[in-house]
Amino acid sequence: MYLPKSIDAVATIFGVLECGAAYVPVDPAAPVARNAYILADCAVKILVAERRFEESLRTEFARIGASLPFLFVEATGGGVPLRRTLSSLQASDPAAVSTSAELSPDDLAYVLYTSGSTGKPKGVMLSHRNALSFVDWCSEVFQPADTERFASHAPFHFDLSILDLYVPMRHGAALVLIADETAKDPIGLAATIAERRITSWYSAPSVLSMLAQYGRMQQHDYSALRRVLFAGEVFPVKHLRTLTNHLPGPRYFNLYGPTETNVCTYFEIPNHIPEERTQPFPIGKTCSHCQAIVVNEQGQAIATGQEGELCIGGPGVMQGYWNLPERTASAFLTDPAGERWYKTGDIVVEDANGDYLYVGRRDRMVKKRGYRVELGEIEAGLYRHPAVEEAAVVALTDDENGVRVKAYISCKEAEKRPTIIELKRFCAENLPIYMVPDLFVFEPALPKTSTDKIDYQKLKETSN
Repeated sequence: MYLPKSIDAVATIFGVLECGAAYVPVDPAAPVARNAYILADCAVKILVAERRFEESLRTEFARIGASLPFLFVEATGGGVPLRRTLSSLQASDPAAVSTSAELSPDDLAYVLYTSGSTGKPKGVMLSHRNALSFVDWCSEVFQPADTERFASHAPFHFDLSILDLYVPMRHGAALVLIADETAKDPIGLAATIAERRITSWYSAPSVLSMLAQYGRMQQHDYSALRRVLFAGEVFPVKHLRTLTNHLPGPRYFNLYGPTETNVCTYFEIPNHIPEERTQPFPIGKTCSHCQAIVVNEQGQAIATGQEGELCIGGPGVMQGYWNLPERTASAFLTDPAGERWYKTGDIVVEDANGDYLYVGRRDRMVKKRGYRVELGEIEAGLYRHPAVEEAAVVALTDDENGVRVKAYISCKEAEKRPTIIELKRFCAENLPIYMVPDLFVFEPALPKTSTDKIDYQKLKETSN
């Protein structure tokens, strides 16, 4: 699928599933070379695309020596262009009548491509069982009603879309597509949520932070909103507090899980967030359709209260990576009983309440002056500064000085941004001295990926 978010795209997804096939959504806004690589890599049988992408697609496929059948839709909107395209095809070359496809729960349902450590995206293979186990869990915890209206903010190549698409469909609720031009406009988004009487919202924290700060939410009625869900990255507490002050009515849930497992732990945010709280909330307890263990570097389970890598088992865990058997094998831990556990790469510690506290990424931990430094902890410290709107920290390798830490910061008001000396003093008062960044860079806004997460890869490329 090479389609913007639209009813045409939703209809395509359900048509593919009805045929017993699997869908592979790509981001129309991504570079055509990246998308062509994905489509060639997973050997799609047919590409459904909007006509305006035809020339660039054909050129790129010719360049890489690949070919595949295209089905071009003249435009997207309300399902009408897709219907016209299919009606025209049926008139010129009628399709054979066939019975509905019979599927096994373990048949492939969709492939979502995520960034790979090699620089090439990797395809995460998800089955019907994977998706349904998650949808069933959502039904159990959120108990949706058929009168609800679920917002679809996440792009379809992002795993947040699985909840958006299938939970309301299962319960007979409405699905409200958030247009691409509205998705990152806080004022337009704030108005849309109120005017469309959205009852369930799900997005990355960065979108909700933007909404809380710039959406002018006090101008609207949000009495319909029942739940606000967020996932994908840590939600800075000061922005979460602002949001809950604007919107005290809904329940708030922190959902955690990589694409390979979808949501596997969750935590309900308390109604009141104290002013003195600066630490992010836990990622919570394991979802009922998953199992979790925390292991040390040797892959051995460790006791409660010790830091280790979170590993997930159960029906929600992916089949593997498309056409990458070695990468798939290395992504799993097999315990003495023969059970397979997906290694998330996330370091957690289980607290006395049985909730997991997110410590950081294994690949975002560095050694500086002999100390282990979690870059996310530095970011959390920077967010405590009242002038800081967004913060991202990267580690640079320096042959002379070892690891150097570089902080990228955007401020609420550019003319009132703190000086470097002020920031260093603030960090020294809130962080161990070895965690104080060596370099500070001010940006109007931090770069984002197509799934609204901070684009660390782009920041690293800028730093080199």
